Amino acid sequence: MLKKYKALNELHKGYAVAVIRGRNKEDALEIAKHAFKGGIRSLEITFTTPGAEKVIAELKSSGDPSMIIGAGTVLDAITARIAIMNGASFVVSPHFDKEIALVCNRYATPYIPGCGAVTEIVEAVTYGSDVVKLFPGSHLGPSFIKDVKGPIPYVELMPSGGVSIDNVGQWIEKGAFAVGLGSVLTKDVKAGDYSSVEKIAREFMNKIHFILRRNER
Repeated sequence: MLKKYKALNELHKGYAVAVIRGRNKEDALEIAKHAFKGGIRSLEITFTTPGAEKVIAELKSSGDPSMIIGAGTVLDAITARIAIMNGASFVVSPHFDKEIALVCNRYATPYIPGCGAVTEIVEAVTYGSDVVKLFPGSHLGPSFIKDVKGPIPYVELMPSGGVSIDNVGQWIEKGAFAVGLGSVLTKDVKAGDYSSVEKIAREFMNKIHFILRRNER
């Protein structure tokens, strides 16, 4: 299980996860590469992207070895296996699915399911999820982490959806394992110009590193 925990450790160290929904393969690759240039090492390629498995495979084979490439919006076990066979180091879904959990466990790959209630979180942990995605984060809010960790202190939670430059500090302070950054990274992309992705990614990483260093003192 060393492979699984190595991936989780890298996700936690990198802290930010770029959730990439490309219009096509080329769009997804450009977003991923610019997010990485901005300092985000963990890249979640969603299966709403046409040819997502090809994006994962290309990044895995030609990208920097420090990239952590995962698959997002995985809705079933078949898609999970396709993602893993193409090099995904972690699998994320908007919901919890037992069959996805079993496939990921079989291949020692972290499964991060989306949950919005304590019952769902407990079920996910029961089936081997070491980290649970809080989804939608915009609805649950940072205080939800504290509420959950009261009765279940060992669960690790990663918000996705609703994380902004203004509230990322609140998520960190409440104990988030990592944070998912989606459309906030691409909101200023213009035709053929992805430089804004790198700029926004760097702003997030600078703030995240500042807060994490401050908390270590």
